[in-house]
Amino acid sequence: MTETLPGYEINPYTMLLRPAGEELTEVIEAKARYLVSRKPFDIVKKSCDYFGSSYNGRREGTKQLIGVTHKAPIIVDPYTSIYLFPTASPSSPDCMWISHDYIAAFEKNDACSTMITFQNHERLEIPISFYSFEKQVSRTARLRVKFTQNVKKMETFHKHPIQFPRNWASEHHGSYWIDE
Repeated sequence: MTETLPGYEINPYTMLLRPAGEELTEVIEAKARYLVSRKPFDIVKKSCDYFGSSYNGRREGTKQLIGVTHKAPIIVDPYTSIYLFPTASPSSPDCMWISHDYIAAFEKNDACSTMITFQNHERLEIPISFYSFEKQVSRTARLRVKFTQNVKKMETFHKHPIQFPRNWASEHHGSYWIDE
């Protein structure tokens, strides 16, 4: 049974957000499904805010790290390693958002669709060409690698592992502390 929710924050169990109507999103988690009374892009933007940055800040961070500006993958939350990528322009009513972590495999279905197998063995056909999907997965992997490399550089410089404290936030302009 699918529960309908008025709002939703992306979390480490979120696998996919897809439009399910004009103002409705189907959220697929590893062990649950929900209908949310918001557009997928609105959920992504609100979730970026929830984790301490604006969507535009996350998108600008992607631009700074890997130079991608269109259909850019984003780090929703670096602490819990939530990386999402869009299947189309984020403003498109057909755009889905997919979690990079949950993709186990993908294959060409036909000229205009790709079959995804998620880590939980769920399979889903999505209306995006295999080439475009592969490009989005690759961009997101590059973003992960570049972010991880930057963290490792800091760890090497400071000679100890970086642990993200609960009150730490990051955007492309640098880091800052939130007074509590």
